[in-house]
Amino acid sequence: MDAKVSQTQDRIGVLEELLNERYSVRAFLPKQVDRATIEHVLATAQRTASWCNSQPWQVIIASGAAKERFRQLIYKEASGGLGDDYDFTPPREYAGVYLERRRESGFQLYNTLGITRGDRSAYAKQALENYNFFGAPHVAIIHTNEPLGIYGAIDCGAYVSNFMLAAQALGLGTIPQAALARHSGLIRRHFNLPDDRRVVCGISFGYADDAHKVNSYRTSRASVADTATFADE
Repeated sequence: MDAKVSQTQDRIGVLEELLNERYSVRAFLPKQVDRATIEHVLATAQRTASWCNSQPWQVIIASGAAKERFRQLIYKEASGGLGDDYDFTPPREYAGVYLERRRESGFQLYNTLGITRGDRSAYAKQALENYNFFGAPHVAIIHTNEPLGIYGAIDCGAYVSNFMLAAQALGLGTIPQAALARHSGLIRRHFNLPDDRRVVCGISFGYADDAHKVNSYRTSRASVADTATFADE
């Protein structure tokens, strides 16, 4: 086999492996991730492409006592029924296949945890675990430059994906969380963000608790035939 072809196959194989292994971790071990490893994740994700190389993302990494102070504040606000303070408009509606996928994912989670379908109290309790960061020792807050608008946020989405893949390659688990962005005002106040910054999402990360049942299921993906259109003529 040609050496260049072999190298290409090896490289796509590694990427496919990382994408297939990665999942949203909902139970973490308390073990801290060392600073050098976190900086390695950040340096790798920093290579993300962006419009005009604007690199609009800024990242706050909260750990230790700082993470705990933040956790207490955001959990208190969320458990008190406050929220919906997004900087970006959330989905207006899930319908059709998007609703089907959302339901499938949710029911997988609830079934794994033994939550009875329709038990809204249990649903709400599980949702609040977002604000405990699912026990993760670290949480990243991703924010962008407001004048760059939705395309700045799109660039941040690419950054989030690469952050998670880099973390996966280094043996870490992650979960991206739009739920944290429901409390963007609290986040801006707590971390003293400038007026021109907008909160995109959070990423809780650390070492996955592989023994916890919540980490045992995997969501499905649509086929290429369902998502791609080829215009050849």
